[in-house]
Amino acid sequence: MKNRKDVIDFCLKLKNSYEDYPFQDPNWTVMRHKENQKVFAWIFQREGHIWVNVKCDPQWREFWREAFSSVIPGYHLNKMHWNSIILDGTVPDKDIKRMVQESYDLTAPKKRA
Repeated sequence: MKNRKDVIDFCLKLKNSYEDYPFQDPNWTVMRHKENQKVFAWIFQREGHIWVNVKCDPQWREFWREAFSSVIPGYHLNKMHWNSIILDGTVPDKDIKRMVQESYDLTAPKKRA
């Protein structure tokens, strides 16, 4: 994945997700859950690359940051819970998809017993 469309297309394959532009700025796309409107991916261009902010389990946060130099603390978000993935070609698609899926799962509506 190297461009915004690739990330958006993958996110839209996740159940009950939708694309939103809440800031009236076409540079900022957010991907949300339909049920609770929570954001699971922030997609934007910065420094010549597309960036994707994803929520991550604190147990995995450092793993991803150490595994790839293009995964850094979340830009403009809580750095304890969010990472930014810089789509510069150094992070394999399977790992990008895994991080997006984890963010989707972490922000999903809570199941009632």
